[in-house]
Amino acid sequence: MRLVLDACVLFPTVMREVLLGAAEVGYFQPVWSPRLLEEWARAAARLGPEGEAVARGEIALVEARFPTASVTHADSFENRFWLPDPSDIHVLATAVKASADGIVTLNRGDFPKNILADEGLERIEPDGLLYSFWLDDPDGMEKVCAAVLARARALSGDEWSMRALLKKARLPRLAKAVSRT
Repeated sequence: MRLVLDACVLFPTVMREVLLGAAEVGYFQPVWSPRLLEEWARAAARLGPEGEAVARGEIALVEARFPTASVTHADSFENRFWLPDPSDIHVLATAVKASADGIVTLNRGDFPKNILADEGLERIEPDGLLYSFWLDDPDGMEKVCAAVLARARALSGDEWSMRALLKKARLPRLAKAVSRT
């Protein structure tokens, strides 16, 4: 399954790391465009100049981890698409160009299901996607989440609980599932 990761799920860090951890295990193939990665860097810049610098370093690492994930298309390719927010048309164009199965996003209103269905795509919210992976392979997803938790603790110096970290990352169903076992 090939899934485009919208910028809103690439930034924040914990959500991105759980998604990419799931991709590394083989649950799906991530797809993005250079423009989506640039949106991530610009979003991080709102944290200050160091935020953008950190994001650009993380982007380089992510591109090295997933060298085949980036898809490009001509700007003119976007002319055949319509979405309620014209600034998101590039995400739809990336998904079509990549022959993706869906777009993982938090922006429900920006990606109407009927428009995506016309292109053979599905809008997928990250918590439901990750929870479905957990249902199929609890041990695998728990390992992914444990690795993300360990990195969060090491980087922040805080003693995060799994449930608190995942809930803060807007992954409440996954948090509840992983915390139960």
